[in-house]
Amino acid sequence: MVRWRAGTVAALRREWTGAVELDVALGDGTAMRALAYPDLVGRPQVGDRVLLNAGALLMGLGTGGYALVVALPDRLPPDPPAPADNRDAGHLVKARYTPLQPILLGVDEEASPHRAVLADADDLAGLPVVTADLHSALPAVLAGIRADAPDARVAYLLTDGGALPAWFSRTLAGLRGHLAGTVSVGQAFGGDLEASTLHSGLLAARHVLHADVAVVAQGPGNLGTGTRWGFSGVAVGEAVNAVAALGGRPIGSLRISDADPRPRHRGVSHHSITAYGRVALARAVLVVPDGLDPALAGEVDAALVPLADRHDLVRVPVDGLDAALRASPVPLSTMGRGLDADHAYFLAAAAAGRHAARQLT
Repeated sequence: MVRWRAGTVAALRREWTGAVELDVALGDGTAMRALAYPDLVGRPQVGDRVLLNAGALLMGLGTGGYALVVALPDRLPPDPPAPADNRDAGHLVKARYTPLQPILLGVDEEASPHRAVLADADDLAGLPVVTADLHSALPAVLAGIRADAPDARVAYLLTDGGALPAWFSRTLAGLRGHLAGTVSVGQAFGGDLEASTLHSGLLAARHVLHADVAVVAQGPGNLGTGTRWGFSGVAVGEAVNAVAALGGRPIGSLRISDADPRPRHRGVSHHSITAYGRVALARAVLVVPDGLDPALAGEVDAALVPLADRHDLVRVPVDGLDAALRASPVPLSTMGRGLDADHAYFLAAAAAGRHAARQLT
């Protein structure tokens, strides 16, 4: 449950789109690093009293090392401006029935300027959609797309398996201007557009953002228990089904690694095997990068044998992808490992992006 702490803002640190990092002095004389989302709680100032949810930080869970600001109780932010009439107000409630549930304007609500476009939208018209297990794959997929289609419009679908606020992601903040836009779907929020489901989010990517390619991945901080089914990335398989149901082209980015110390993630991660092999009922293209170390390539090929009847396995050349990855506008990191420490992981994601780009020619 919640581990509460109260303190005073001692210093403001880094800031990126939607988030402010701060140091909080606690009543017992210790300090705690915290993160505030100004759109939810207001903008903190030095000297403000703050209430914190410190549970994940105190337990050493994957929060990026932060307590989270729940409120600035002595200086609450004002209410948002009143709409011109009730029809103009957003009614999309996310992080529902939690104390910090935001009420947002859904991209396809009656008050949305995009309502007319999406009211009868029902088809992605062959849109290539790359599905990935981890948020860290996003910039690598983008690098692969840009390597072959530098002018392609790429939309990102933020699903709700990891961080719900898009603002938590420094990767997204660094990719502003490199993406056509972000659509936060399900319980996730804070994107350029808000959608209630992945299906409506995909349609918004195609018909509102006019994307040439879309990428679906959860936010940072995925959930996992180490069991076959107990991980939030299982939703990758559901994403394949959603893309296919809407007439898109699902392209699976495989989670491949020879650096992860956990046996279940070496070669092809069990996350990919379960999501694509058991959850995805629709057929997808699964991209296998050429140029892997021979021993790793053998492991990958063996792991994918059971998936060959369910999906189309496509080998993609990787020439030029290393340079594209090194030119990424944001740092590449997965589970604390950078490009050189887990090269195969990022190469596999970039190869999926390249395959998506080649569908545009």
